[in-house]
Order: sequence, then structure tokens, then C-alpha cells
Amino acid sequence: MTTGPRIHIQMRPQAGLLERIVFSIIALLLVVAAFFFIGIAIIAGLALAAVLAARWWWLGRKLRKAQQAEQADVVEGEYRVVGAEVIEAAVIEQPPQRRE
Repeated sequence: MTTGPRIHIQMRPQAGLLERIVFSIIALLLVVAAFFFIGIAIIAGLALAAVLAARWWWLGRKLRKAQQAEQADVVEGEYRVVGAEVIEAAVIEQPPQRRE
């Protein structure tokens, strides 16, 4: 009988107390640093959103003012024709237009 190839797995010995403490401190520092970076990213995102919202509001305000100014030029009212006179106008011939 022949036996197949054998796989030899070499297990690492259990980590010592000093190694566990060092890796725990490094992991804790990485978690704290990650929270700081996430906090900074959230603050930057909120600042960008606030700037965009202010810009949107400013443009909307500008458009509303323009629309109100446009409507202010219009005078609405009623009229009635009192005397209907027909005015004949002379036809003025326009010069021929140049083709470019």
C-alpha cells in the first residue's frame, strides 16, 4: 500500500501577553483614528451640503425677485371703447432686404 502526499500544518504558538497588549493598543488606536476620519468626513459633507443649499436658496431668491419685477411692469385693468374712429394708415414700403 502506498500512501498519498502528506500535508504538514505548522501551528503558530499562542501569542504571549506582551504581544496581545501591543496588538490591542494598535487596534484601539486604529479604531480611534477611524472615528476621527469618519467624523471629519461627516463634517465636510455637512459643510458641502450647507453651501449647496445656500446656493440653491440664493438662486431661487434671485429668480423670485426677477419674476416679481417682471410682473410689476404689467398693469392690469379693464377698458371700454367710447368712440370708434377708424384711422387709415398709409402703407410705407420697406426697402428690399439684403441677402447675405
